[in-house]
Amino acid sequence: MTDMMSRIAGAPITWGVDGSPGWGHLMDADRVLAEMAEIGLKATELGPDGYLPVDPAELAAKLGKYGLELVGGFVPAVLHLPDRAEADLDYAARAARTLAGCGANVLVLGPGSGLDGYDTSIDMSHDEWSVFLGNLKELMASAADEGLTVALHQHWGMAIETQAHVERLIAESEVEFCLDTGHLYLGGADPVDIARKAAGRVAHVHLKDVDAEMAKQVRSGELAFRQSVIDGIFKPLGDGGVDIAGFVRTLEDAGFDGWYVLEQDCVLDADPAPGEGPVGDARKSFEYLATL
Repeated sequence: MTDMMSRIAGAPITWGVDGSPGWGHLMDADRVLAEMAEIGLKATELGPDGYLPVDPAELAAKLGKYGLELVGGFVPAVLHLPDRAEADLDYAARAARTLAGCGANVLVLGPGSGLDGYDTSIDMSHDEWSVFLGNLKELMASAADEGLTVALHQHWGMAIETQAHVERLIAESEVEFCLDTGHLYLGGADPVDIARKAAGRVAHVHLKDVDAEMAKQVRSGELAFRQSVIDGIFKPLGDGGVDIAGFVRTLEDAGFDGWYVLEQDCVLDADPAPGEGPVGDARKSFEYLATL
């Protein structure tokens, strides 16, 4: 097993870079990559379409400038609605080819709800679950053809949101997981418990901490998810209600040897001053992990 600190990556959304319409200001990619390298991160995810180059040679040159690897990319796809699934499967297959061509080995699947944004929860019907599981199996096969593992990312406001959803997938599918501590906690799950139950099927990890009181407001419907991100619901590791240390220890004890990605979603309205902004939170999270 490699040293944990050599397996810490960044995600552009930690620097406020998200592809959702109207999300916020997007920082320049070179500044983001430079700040990742500056604090000691070893790799990055791809970010939204077009943020980083998709030509393998061009991407390798850009990442190589900062000593970073590519470790995956978030690919949203609606798999439970027959009228959406075919087009989204085609899109995911194209994304898999891009990721594989650029050196990644994980496709992080965001199981879309079919609605805009992440502010509305859904619960799939029996028939929708059947469609979802069939299309998930198809996506896993097409990704495997490209040498990629599909890591399903449970997410607030997506089709897989709660602990019950995750446990059903563990029981009824062979899919591997991208466990996201923040979204598990926000969805009412115990991240440590899920790490135990998914042992041997964790391909990738997103680490974020969560303000406990704001999480209660999101769960109750008092606070919309996107507004909560603007208000700072996601915290540097160790500053929120998630048992990050217990989660990491559980995975490491189970033999997890993949990447831990710092993914503290935020929204910016302008470029922060040099040395300020998201890099401070990312550095704090990295230093917290070093204490473990």
